[in-house]
Amino acid sequence: MAGAEDLAKAKGCFACHDINAKKVGPAFKDVAKRFAGRPDAVAHLSERIKKGGVGEWGNVPMPPQNVTDEEAKKLAEWVLSLK
Repeated sequence: MAGAEDLAKAKGCFACHDINAKKVGPAFKDVAKRFAGRPDAVAHLSERIKKGGVGEWGNVPMPPQNVTDEEAKKLAEWVLSLK
């Protein structure tokens, strides 16, 4: 997970998310808990990061993020590693 938190900071993820507390979006640890053990978690979160979405955590939309497929996967794996 080396560099993943720095990537999240560089991509502006912390503008709406925090590791431990809900901001505009859910806390990263809450995301990790919700998807723990789900076999498609990395793919699902990677797609959400790239394409955005609404409804999974309420009515506030998450806009699509300007990340590569590799960056989205790295971010998803990092979020899921948080306990």
